[in-house]
Amino acid sequence: MKRRVRQRREGELDPPGRSSARRQLQQESRAASASASASASAAGAGGPMEPGDLSVRLGLGAVLLSALAVLLVGGLTLPGAMSQELPERRPLKLEMDQAILKVYNELHEGLVVSWLSDHCYQCLYQELGNVPAEKHIGHPKNSTFAIDTKYPVTLQVNSSVDKEVCRVHETFGEFGHYSLWVTKANLSNASGPVNCKIIIDQESISNKLPILYAFLAYGGLAVLMCLAQLIMGLNSVRNLMSSLSYRVEMERLINSELGSTNRVTDNAPHGNMVPGRNPGSYRLRSLDTFRGLALVIMIFVNYGGGRYWFFKHESWNGLTVADLVFPWFVFIMGTSIALSLNSALQANHSRWRLLGKIAWRTAALILLGIFVINPNYCKGPISWDTLRIPGVLQRLGLTYGVVAVMELLCGKCWPEILFLDSWWSPVRDVLIYWPQWIMILVLECAWLCLTFLLPVPNCPRGYLGPGGIGDFGQFVNCTGGAAGYIDRWLFGEKHIYQHPSCKILYHTTVPFDPENLLGLISSIVMAFLGLQAGKIFIIYKGQNKQIVLRFFTWSTLLGIVSAILTKCSKDHGFIPVNKNLWSISYVTTLSCFAYILLLLIYFLVDIKKHWTGAPFFYPGMNSILLYVGHEVFEHYFPFKWKMLNDRSHGEHLAQNLLATTIWVFISYILYKKKIFWKI
Repeated sequence: MKRRVRQRREGELDPPGRSSARRQLQQESRAASASASASASAAGAGGPMEPGDLSVRLGLGAVLLSALAVLLVGGLTLPGAMSQELPERRPLKLEMDQAILKVYNELHEGLVVSWLSDHCYQCLYQELGNVPAEKHIGHPKNSTFAIDTKYPVTLQVNSSVDKEVCRVHETFGEFGHYSLWVTKANLSNASGPVNCKIIIDQESISNKLPILYAFLAYGGLAVLMCLAQLIMGLNSVRNLMSSLSYRVEMERLINSELGSTNRVTDNAPHGNMVPGRNPGSYRLRSLDTFRGLALVIMIFVNYGGGRYWFFKHESWNGLTVADLVFPWFVFIMGTSIALSLNSALQANHSRWRLLGKIAWRTAALILLGIFVINPNYCKGPISWDTLRIPGVLQRLGLTYGVVAVMELLCGKCWPEILFLDSWWSPVRDVLIYWPQWIMILVLECAWLCLTFLLPVPNCPRGYLGPGGIGDFGQFVNCTGGAAGYIDRWLFGEKHIYQHPSCKILYHTTVPFDPENLLGLISSIVMAFLGLQAGKIFIIYKGQNKQIVLRFFTWSTLLGIVSAILTKCSKDHGFIPVNKNLWSISYVTTLSCFAYILLLLIYFLVDIKKHWTGAPFFYPGMNSILLYVGHEVFEHYFPFKWKMLNDRSHGEHLAQNLLATTIWVFISYILYKKKIFWKI
């Protein structure tokens, strides 16, 4: 096997005068590595249509997709060894995203090996362990450690008197075997420079291959569906299908005791109806598609996302795929609020009656979040002593309540006909609702004041860090600054989230809830920006060019604000992008993405009609039902089962993809049965 050698500091690749015992040790290591490589190589050799017209094909497609996900992504022995097993003899049992690091010490003093992840901002080095000193020349002592492979790391080797010997920067691969040799550049000079070099004894596995296989499976199915739509769009095929359906209907009428058919009314919720048209005449499918896309990704990442770090929430500052979906869901909720309330006001519904509905929906979402989506339900019916009070549905309910009341108080019945001749008519979608903008500015000022001015015991004012070993360990118990302090003071430490995303990387010791109370202000701002998108739909209905232009303008403006707040960096901005804190830069960044995504979906689905929105359209029609269902049945078959190899990304990815696909198929069945759960 080809061996890569990386050297740090001055000196030759191999120190002169190395003993025969050392060379024999390296030869044995090469032989073992070559044998393992040969074994691994041998093992590895082995015209748009309505959704209702595609029922059979979509059902078969979902089953096919499930089978492909299991066969192509699961823990099978495919090229690349996505579920590659470790050799039977290994010094220690590795977990997922770990590698073996064996440190050899040829110095006559003990060593202390520490490590630091590149992803951990301003963190302290964490000790891996000790390596004893070499007692006899040619017989180096060694120690074996498990090293994290998710991010590049810096290894620091210190002497027993806490003097730095060397540093090595390396990107380790999952289940790889590595050796770190600490040697003298010149054995005759005891005080001379020290060499530290990494040797790859056994190559790591390709743990990203399952994602490629899944992409090919889903992409292939999408191509097949497109081909099926093209075939079904041919006139000859459509005439044949119409003839067959006519014969079936005639036979049903002849055999029917009543002799007449009953037309099924559309029971779908009308929150996305374009105002000014008859109910049921036209529904913005792009909104349901957007909502469904966010929900499907949310289900996938909540189920584990194949245990890949980029499908999990970011440890602190920054963004991953998992950090995108919840704000998008909040954004599109605001858009739906604008459309549904405008339709209700145009239908002359009483504002007091609408206020009662808003209060009911808000309370229902909060109660669902507290009593149904309760992670401690296995401990008892309610588990009051450890009941988590903040949560996703609680945040959604409160955000919905505030934004809906705001729109109910300031909403206009026919805003599209107001101030058409005014000089400020091009921005009337903003100026008509100036009282709402004042409310939002007041709320955002409150967030800024509480975040940067509220005194937190034993913490600096305006602290936005994760605590723990971050900021060089100066503020261990300051996780989240004011946001964390308010939650712990108001709810108590036992009633907020106990395992924040920063706990593993930053070694935090205090609980912190990502759905914290202070972050509610930012989610209200996020929903309000979505509300603005709904007003654009209302005021400029039928003017697709104006809608697209305004979506692009809003996306650009919000992107500029984000660039200023973050200085286009992850950790060095005025206010970094942070999902845990729901920082204002996080809101502007995700709103920027949301406007662009909504623009693209609206263009493809509602303007050009190149895409029906399937399969994301169906989950978007039953979003609350699917969210509650996937949380309640998360640990039940067929959404979860005991895997053959719990350390395989491939098996986890197959399980999570299959579970997500099942929920999409369930949403499709509910759509066909006209079952829509509204709160």
